[in-house]
Amino acid sequence: MTVTKIEPLANAKTRFRVYLDEEPAFVLYKGELSRYRLEEDAELDDETYEEIITKVLLKRAKARALHLLNDMGRTEAQLRTKLEQGGYPQEVVDEAAAYVKSFGYINDAEYARSFIEGRKNRKSRAELLAALCRKGITREEAELALEEYYDGEDSKTAIEALLRKKKFEPETADYMQKQKMGGYLLRKGFRYDEIRQVLKMREA
Repeated sequence: MTVTKIEPLANAKTRFRVYLDEEPAFVLYKGELSRYRLEEDAELDDETYEEIITKVLLKRAKARALHLLNDMGRTEAQLRTKLEQGGYPQEVVDEAAAYVKSFGYINDAEYARSFIEGRKNRKSRAELLAALCRKGITREEAELALEEYYDGEDSKTAIEALLRKKKFEPETADYMQKQKMGGYLLRKGFRYDEIRQVLKMREA
């Protein structure tokens, strides 16, 4: 392997991205470049490459993963994205993710449960499903979690919370105002029967 380029990171002048055979390979600190005698046009043998991966990058990636998870709960996809953004090679990202996963530090099913529990009183099922998928939870996992932790009563509670937030009073609203609010709730992902039931209950 040939070191074809070494460039400083724009937001961290002591860290450098190393390119091997024209491809971005990993990020090292200035002192590490010196330790491994890495410079442009230098040859990097397999043994040294393996040492950089296992003794430097993997150790650092594991620590980084633990720090990220200590900072806030994340899905496996979110953790992988953060590590990839840090310039870690895919093999290092895979091993670091497997490492924290082996200790139960990332658990997408538990993340989905916690996410739903914390938001089900103000979000529709459809909104929660979309949000979980955006965070890297598979649609199947998200739907299973919603099936277990989100029911019709949660949906009604969320609708009522939105009505209070909007300062909408069904008792004093006319037909057109209720139609407009119903359209808003439909766009938020609530089902028509849920909306009708809550508004009807309010009208009684």
